[in-house]
Amino acid sequence: MSVAIIKYNAGNIRSVDYALRRLGVEPVITADKELLRRADCVIFPGVGEAATTMRHLCASGMDQVVRELTQPVLGICLGMQLMCRHSEEGDADGLGIFDVDVKRFVPRRHEDKVPHMGWNTIGRTRSALFDGFADGKDEYVYFVHSYYVPLHECTAAVTEYIHPFSAALQKDNFYATQFHPEKSGGVGERILRNFLSLAR
Repeated sequence: MSVAIIKYNAGNIRSVDYALRRLGVEPVITADKELLRRADCVIFPGVGEAATTMRHLCASGMDQVVRELTQPVLGICLGMQLMCRHSEEGDADGLGIFDVDVKRFVPRRHEDKVPHMGWNTIGRTRSALFDGFADGKDEYVYFVHSYYVPLHECTAAVTEYIHPFSAALQKDNFYATQFHPEKSGGVGERILRNFLSLAR
């Protein structure tokens, strides 16, 4: 099975690479458009700033490549946000795969800290990413983000921080997580395994 990680001007790519290697998968990190199109599945990770990253993707033509992929695609953190219609971060238009806008967290109480950082639960899961998860049981995963995706028809998991938001999205062959499965221990490994199994 061939797994491609999209190489672009965003951080955290190596940690995804290491997580996949721990699962016995040797991914290729590439910006080669043909390699991405031929891969059995593609991961679109990211840590960075939305507007700067979208300018880079558009300049390289990678934005159109991602939209046209037909195999399973997994966006992680900034990758998920860039797959949405628009982000308040830098007033940036995204890829428009998910027809929803990305918002900035606005604290309501003194104890509400932004960014939302650390372990939190996901619940109300409904996607092949979460196959094998017990009904009604919340699982802990790792988040680092200041912007969030509101609840939407494509929401595939929900987390509560300041208010409920989309911890995961799914539409057709496109999957996305706001949290970092590669940093989420055994739960994250299960999610990555579930994603990889979609390509088989």
